[in-house]
Amino acid sequence: MTFFSLAHITQLVLSHNKLTTVPPNIAELKNLEVLNFFNNQIEELPTQISSLQKLKHLNLGMNRLSTLPRGFGSLPALEVLDLTYNNLNEHSLPGNFFYLTTLRALYLSDNDFEILPSDIGKLTKLQILSLRDNDLISLPKEIGELTQLKELHIQGNRLTVLPPELASTVDTCRRIQNPQRRTTTNRKRSAESPWQPRTNEGLAWTGLPASSLTNPSDLSCSVSQINTMRVWLFKFFFLFTLVFLMLTTLPLKFFW
Repeated sequence: MTFFSLAHITQLVLSHNKLTTVPPNIAELKNLEVLNFFNNQIEELPTQISSLQKLKHLNLGMNRLSTLPRGFGSLPALEVLDLTYNNLNEHSLPGNFFYLTTLRALYLSDNDFEILPSDIGKLTKLQILSLRDNDLISLPKEIGELTQLKELHIQGNRLTVLPPELASTVDTCRRIQNPQRRTTTNRKRSAESPWQPRTNEGLAWTGLPASSLTNPSDLSCSVSQINTMRVWLFKFFFLFTLVFLMLTTLPLKFFW
C-alpha cells in the first residue's frame, strides 16, 4: 500500500520540510480538503494537482515557485490560496487562474508582480487580497468589482496613485494596508500562520471620502501618532486621578 492510497485523508500538512517536488499521484487523495506545503523547496507543481476537486485550502507559501501548472484554475472548491514568498509574477499565472471564482482569500505577497491582471475582477467572492511586498506600479480599475472585499494589503510596492474605482470597494473593505515602498529586498521568511492575514504594519482604517483614495499617503495611519495619542490619554487619566485624590483628601487636611 502506497502513501497516496490513503484516499480517506482530508488534511495533509507537510510544512517545514525540504521537499523539492510534489508527486503526481497526489491526485489520488480524492477527499483532500486542506493541503499545506508551507516552507519547503518546491520549484514546480504537477498538473495533476488540479484534480483535487474537494480541495478548499492550499498553502504553497515560502517555496521556490516561478510558475504555476497549466490547468491550475480547475479547482472548483478552493477557498484559500496562499502563494506568498515565491518567485511569481504576472506571467507565472496560467490562463485559467482567474477561474478560481470560489476563492475567499488570495495571498500573493512577497513575489515579483509588477502588474495585477485585470481578470482579478472575476474573483468576486474575495474577502482578503494580500499583495504586499511586490513591485506593483499600479492597480487595475477592475479591483473595484471586488464588492465583498474586507481586507486589502498593498504595502511595500511602488504605487504612486490608486484607481478611483477602489472607492467602491472601500465601502465594504474593513482595512487597507499602508502602501509604502519596502526599503529592502531581503525578504524575511517567517512561519506565520498561513491562513491569517499579516496585519502587523500600519493600518489605514477606511471611512475616508472617495476623493481621498487616489493618494496613497492618505491611507496611512502612523504608528507614532497612535503612540502619541496613548501617551496623552495616559497623562490625562493620571492628572484626573491625582486631582480626584486631592479633592477627596482635602477635608481630612482641614480637620487635622
